[in-house]
Amino acid sequence: MFEKILVANRGEIACRVIKTCRRLNIATVAVYSDADRHAPHVEMADEAVRIGPPPAAQSYLDIDAIIEACRKTGAEAVHPGYGFLSERAAFPQALAAAGIVFIGPNPGAIEAMGDKIESKRRAEAAGVSTVPGGAGAIETAEEAAKIASEIGFPVMIKASAGGGGKGMRIAHSAAEVQEGFDRARSEAASSFGDERVFVEKFIVDPRHIEIQVLGDKHGNVIHLLERECSIQRRNQKVIEEAPSPLLDEATREAMGAQAVALAKAVNYDSAGTVEFVADQDANFYFLEMNTRLQVEHPVTELITGLDLVEEMIRVAAGETLRHRQSDIVANGWAIESRLYAEDPDRNFLPSIGRLRRLAMPEAHSGHTTTRVDTGVVEGSEISRFYDPMIAKVITHGPNRNAAIDAMSDALDRVSIEGIRHNGVFLSALMAHPRWRSGHLSTGFIAEEFPEQATRPLDDDGRIVMAAVAFAEEARDAVRRAGFGQHPTPMPGALSAIFEDDTRVDGTVTKNGKGWVIAIGDGSIEVASDGGGGRGVWSGHVGGRAVSLSFHRASHATSLTWRGMRAKLKVRRPRIADLTAYMPEVALADGGKKVLCPMPGLVVSLNVKAGDKVDDGQALAVIEAMKMENVIRADRAGTVKAVHVAEGASLAVDTVMLEFE
Repeated sequence: MFEKILVANRGEIACRVIKTCRRLNIATVAVYSDADRHAPHVEMADEAVRIGPPPAAQSYLDIDAIIEACRKTGAEAVHPGYGFLSERAAFPQALAAAGIVFIGPNPGAIEAMGDKIESKRRAEAAGVSTVPGGAGAIETAEEAAKIASEIGFPVMIKASAGGGGKGMRIAHSAAEVQEGFDRARSEAASSFGDERVFVEKFIVDPRHIEIQVLGDKHGNVIHLLERECSIQRRNQKVIEEAPSPLLDEATREAMGAQAVALAKAVNYDSAGTVEFVADQDANFYFLEMNTRLQVEHPVTELITGLDLVEEMIRVAAGETLRHRQSDIVANGWAIESRLYAEDPDRNFLPSIGRLRRLAMPEAHSGHTTTRVDTGVVEGSEISRFYDPMIAKVITHGPNRNAAIDAMSDALDRVSIEGIRHNGVFLSALMAHPRWRSGHLSTGFIAEEFPEQATRPLDDDGRIVMAAVAFAEEARDAVRRAGFGQHPTPMPGALSAIFEDDTRVDGTVTKNGKGWVIAIGDGSIEVASDGGGGRGVWSGHVGGRAVSLSFHRASHATSLTWRGMRAKLKVRRPRIADLTAYMPEVALADGGKKVLCPMPGLVVSLNVKAGDKVDDGQALAVIEAMKMENVIRADRAGTVKAVHVAEGASLAVDTVMLEFE
């Protein structure tokens, strides 16, 4: 076994690897860029080495800098995490030349499977079912359109060296092939240094299912069952679960057998993932093989009881697999939600800034398990240079419904200030009846959340939120009275006025340590477990356990619960009566200016002053966190002025151009 391991990554995966190394009594070395000088993974490791400035190409992708860090610290082996150098064959080759062990598959397997075109050829040779499509790289959009017309629309244009949803575009017509080809190729070049793309048939209403495999250096390979990753947005996974609600035992065995056959065909000797696309009848086709640890690996760990990082380390040290296929049995159900720094109200565009508040659900085990993998703490900076992930929230229960309920409870205990995040959207998704039924597809989010990323506020949510706000107002009134700041300790009658002008009236009375709130013809008992000092209110409302994000400013209270979001004002009834005569002033229209919707880099400008544009026409392309986003006109008009240039770094709401 190794005595010291360097982790060539950052964020939550670096912290995740360090935790396993600690448990195995292995010393760790962190590497960091200037942007991560005070990051949690740097604090957690036994040693840390600076490797360069913030851009990944000058730090986390610098092979020489990482090898030098190994030499300085005496690290015997390197764990690459995922992303960055994890799937570049040149990295383990350079490590081997320096006498350092790579905790991952051999370079030959990475080369064979890291290239999507070559991996498809290998899969066909190994007897694995594959998706119809072109046999090689496509050089022009015209060639892509020709192949698409032969195999039929829709098609997927994919980067050969891609991953993580980057360099992928769906085209439903010949007209969409040109832009999809250009964007996929450009993203592939900037993200992977390889602009090759290929075209294959896009399976309608598809499901994304992957098989976790594990091999050693002695020819043994097993699979660790499947994960379903169908809940995606822009080809990036949002929710993952294990096992899949689609598969029966026969299909599971067939997929597992094909995954193992492919892994053996390329002499695979670490943890990896064989990904399949399946239709609603469970017919499945090979997509690609990821020759690394996956972001979603925790759901596999929770249903199998294995620590995949430990297994990778043991295999890299030359040990034989400790488990046989017959040992692998699914225990319960696990779900993972990816909590991202992105704005659901602005089409999920990236959000950067400092985490002024970060409250996460506490990890625990019992009838259900909650686990949080994160690489940030309160006060951390979310940078435009890296992936916008804040945390992964993972729950496990005896069955799927129990795991979903546990996830709903966990997401209700998330409170973040300083940046926008997708927590309320994830909570809304957990409550969606189609998700709970297990009828999934990769188009789920686009189909079920086309405009609004939250649940509509229903009567139950309105009453729960009003009751909590009333109870907190009453508690504060008693506190103020105790300090001589308020003449009357009990507010008595109160009114909650919501943003849509809906009003809920109630009367509050004391009841032991809690409150009884009369609303309409009924009454609700409310008892807090400790208040909302950290942005989360936890307690009981009407006899049921409730947690919700709770933030009160001088003028209003903001709450989120079960995917519903509301802002309300708690007032005395007479003051509430008068608010009808005090309408809030609406913000003026933004006029004819186009503002940058996210912090990012101007990749290209498609218009100049004097150009006439149509509604929906592409104006510019902004790169944020390695994803290219097309900025389109929301109306027809003539460009009056362009205020930015290609290559410029823009902040949110920077004026990009104006219309006449």
